[in-house]
Formats: sequence, structure tokens, C-alpha cells
Amino acid sequence: MVYMLDNDEFRFPDPTKIPEDKREESGMIAIGGDLHPKRLLNAYVNGIFPWTDIKSEYLHWYCPMQRFVIFPDEIHVSHSMRNLFNKGLYRVTIDTDFSGVIHNCSAPRIHEEGAWLGDDMINAYTKLHELGYAHSVEVWDKDHNLVGGLYGLWIKQCFIGESMFSIVPSGSKVALTCLAWHMQKIGGKFIDCQMETPHLKSMGGRYISYADYMDLMHSN
Repeated sequence: MVYMLDNDEFRFPDPTKIPEDKREESGMIAIGGDLHPKRLLNAYVNGIFPWTDIKSEYLHWYCPMQRFVIFPDEIHVSHSMRNLFNKGLYRVTIDTDFSGVIHNCSAPRIHEEGAWLGDDMINAYTKLHELGYAHSVEVWDKDHNLVGGLYGLWIKQCFIGESMFSIVPSGSKVALTCLAWHMQKIGGKFIDCQMETPHLKSMGGRYISYADYMDLMHSN
């Protein structure tokens, strides 16, 4: 059961009211609408996120009932990653170059995850960054080159990851690890990975139910 959104309203169907036998296996619950900041923010506070499909004229909106997340205090840092940090090869910043990160995420890559990013998506998330909702983590080498990073939304002390990139081996892992460490310090609740990958599972990702996801997001 997939709903067509009304372009003049920003509401979404309640995922919990879709009968189990009517749910799409992919988690898609709606199509249509646009990337207006109010629509995007309303989606994220309800555990819904957009995904673009170059084969479709409509935006696709997803809300899986099982959510793949990383809890900051459960981040797994392998021995090889600890050695990489100890070498001091990279510097990590937050919100220093959002534009650089999202444009790198939009470039064709292999072995990285995230929605296909066209100009509409880039413009929409750049606007959310300007409004203080979207944030980036940057990884720099010793020559001050941007070599890895990720971006996503900060919603109610939760980080909803959207995309990441690496130009050097483990560049995105460095960004994600440092994000988790930062969230440990400021009381962040979880990192929503949106989809399971071997890369993210190896770093401590696991599934929680949609009900638990929403309870955590909206708890004090």
C-alpha cells in the first residue's frame, strides 16, 4: 500500500496504521510531494526518509518497520582503525565544508551507500543545513584535502545519516567513528543508518523496531 502525497500538504500516512499484509517489503509508504524543508522535517520526525529513483518522476518515501542504527556507545572500532587513528593521518571537523561533503557524496562512486543525489536533493539539504538541521562531518588529510565525510540530519538528539564518501581507504569509517564519539560526549541517542551494509554492521549497527526507534527519538 503506497500513498500518493498531496503537493499542497506536508502530512504523511501513519506507518503503524498500514496493515502488515499491505506493507511494501522495501518499506516504501508514499510517492510524490517535494523536498520543501517543512515536508522533509515532518518526514524525519516520523521516521520517514526520501529516496530518489532516476527511473521515476516521483520522489519515493520510506519507513521500514525494522531500523538499522548504531548506538554511539556501541560503536565498534577495529584494531586496524585504532592504528589508523594513532598514526594521526587525518583531521576531522564538523560543519566546516557541508557543500564539499554533499557534492562528493553525489559523485559516482563504488562501495559507498546513500540516495542518488541530484541537484534538487543537494539544494534541499543545503537549505536544511542553512536552517541548522543538516550537518556534515569532514575528514582532511595532512595536505588539507577533503578525503572523506558524511552528512545527515540532527533530529531530537538523533543523527539521521544520509550519505557518506571516501576518497582514501576508511575515510568514511573515520567520519562515522568520530561522529559516534562526538555523540557520546553530547548525549546523542543513535545514528540512523537507513540501510544495513557489511560496512555498517561491522561498526556495531543493529536493528531495532520502529516502535523503539520512535520512543527513543521522542523521549526526553
